[in-house]
Amino acid sequence: MRRIFATGPLPLLATGAITLLAACSEAPGMPGTAGGRAQPVQRYDVSQAIAANGQVVVVGTQSGVALVSRDRGVTWERQPLGRTSLVDIAVCRDQTFVAIDHYRKVWSADAAGRNWRSVNLEQPRTPLAVACSPQGGWWVVGSNAVIAGSADQGKSWRVTDLGEDTQITTIQFIDEQRAVALGEFGLSLRSDDGGATWTKGPAMPGEFYPYAALFRDARAGWVAGIAGQMLHTADGGQTWQKQENATQATFNRLFLHDGQPYGAGNGGVIARLAGDVWRNVPYPDPLPMFLGGAASLPGQAAIVVGGPGGLLRTVSTANQQ
Repeated sequence: MRRIFATGPLPLLATGAITLLAACSEAPGMPGTAGGRAQPVQRYDVSQAIAANGQVVVVGTQSGVALVSRDRGVTWERQPLGRTSLVDIAVCRDQTFVAIDHYRKVWSADAAGRNWRSVNLEQPRTPLAVACSPQGGWWVVGSNAVIAGSADQGKSWRVTDLGEDTQITTIQFIDEQRAVALGEFGLSLRSDDGGATWTKGPAMPGEFYPYAALFRDARAGWVAGIAGQMLHTADGGQTWQKQENATQATFNRLFLHDGQPYGAGNGGVIARLAGDVWRNVPYPDPLPMFLGGAASLPGQAAIVVGGPGGLLRTVSTANQQ
């Protein structure tokens, strides 16, 4: 089943100098002490999702706060949101942020990662992934094969209910008309009309359960599953092939960095697709814990990763081969 971070944390670059710009989990001061309370990132913070719009990095946590950085992860600002657990974040075309809360809310912030607001979400009952359409719509998928879309920032929702006891775990808009949603038991859905209607495509083999998915365009896509399984499609999901994952780690997030597919996952692993193989990206002092979030810093040759224990690091990808 889908691992829901709010009920507990997930189980758990090549040659050249790779710099740790921030290692907030190593900051002095423990929670409960004067020094600990002064730290913007606390050791009880569990980073579950990360998104960047080119100027600002936003981290959604299990601990009821959003962490915001305006200097590539060197320093962080703590923004309390109350009883929340942000499990996914997306960046919209206007550079604003939208996030989903395990406690059935949708949160939004401006392009500076400030002025957070929430709206209630009736369906899906358990939200698992969020996306923005190119038109600015908010889209949420989750339990019971439900897809919900809002064109008015959550004032009203149009719900597609497939009537199945199936979790949809990923959603991505490829362009203004085409979108893909994937779920357990190999469920594959696509829309060719901007989300107005959804149709089933060929199922992923082996009742594949997708933890993360990434489509580079309408044809090329990758999906990460349990125990490090990886699938690749070159024809928009009509067929799927297994792809070698030399790291053997499960990837919780897939994302593009400098035009290349990357993954972040269990055991502190950061990986990059090299040819047809996912290979480990070494970096200094990796911690053996899951990475729940990761995002590219465009034009900065760096990525931000996060996990439990207040772990937030910016890893340089300069000199990567």
